[in-house]
Amino acid sequence: MGRDVVVLEVAEVLALCGWFVIASAANDRQVKALCDEVEFQVQAAGGPKPKRIEGLGDRTWVLMDYGDVVVHVFQEEQRAFYDLERLWADVPRVDWQESAA
Repeated sequence: MGRDVVVLEVAEVLALCGWFVIASAANDRQVKALCDEVEFQVQAAGGPKPKRIEGLGDRTWVLMDYGDVVVHVFQEEQRAFYDLERLWADVPRVDWQESAA
């Protein structure tokens, strides 16, 4: 459901976490559904609950803090506006593969 998923390795330049996961969704309902699915999948894999979640009120940019991993779920317009990939252009992108559903 998430579109244009990008994983950035930020550990070398950011002491707070190791990776940013950035994804887009078409509207506020899809943002919420994607956040719910991220939380479900992390817990199903034996991972922790998020330390905090910010932005669920307006669902234009939701930040899910898992400690070493911070997940950013944007509505497409906000993702283009904030352009985190450009701001973090000097960090490596992690090559990852979506698993078949």
